[in-house]
Amino acid sequence: MRRAVCPGSFDPITNGHLDIIARASRLYDVVHVAVMVNKSKQGLFTVEERMELIREATRDHGNVQVESHHGLLVDFCKERDIPAIVKGLRAVSDFDYELQMAQMNMGLSGVETLFVPTNPTYSFLSSSLVKEVAAWGGDVSHLLPPAVHEALVRRLAGR
Repeated sequence: MRRAVCPGSFDPITNGHLDIIARASRLYDVVHVAVMVNKSKQGLFTVEERMELIREATRDHGNVQVESHHGLLVDFCKERDIPAIVKGLRAVSDFDYELQMAQMNMGLSGVETLFVPTNPTYSFLSSSLVKEVAAWGGDVSHLLPPAVHEALVRRLAGR
């Protein structure tokens, strides 16, 4: 069985993330979406909320499993016998950082990293940018799945 992981903080998941996950799900038998936990960062959504939003957004992909992980991504891969990490690249600046991570992960555990160029429609998109624009009242509905957009609007209204 061919397995891969798409890691990220997904705070919140965007259509750009979903594009990479959907493309990976066509290439692999099982795609694990790993919501990585960074205790030093305060997210807008809890890890559990992010996982539920991702499950909702990926429900049409029968081979996607959503989990969380605190620690090294290579440990997540080792625990689940996952030989490949799939990462989307938006720009050359992403490549510089991600190449270093890929080489470190290969050196630590032998896990391969596959880079998927982002759909040009989403080349500018990031969770941080979506949150900032939405916080100032900008319309980001076209950048997020409907359930994620609704959750984002509710969360920002409650602040």
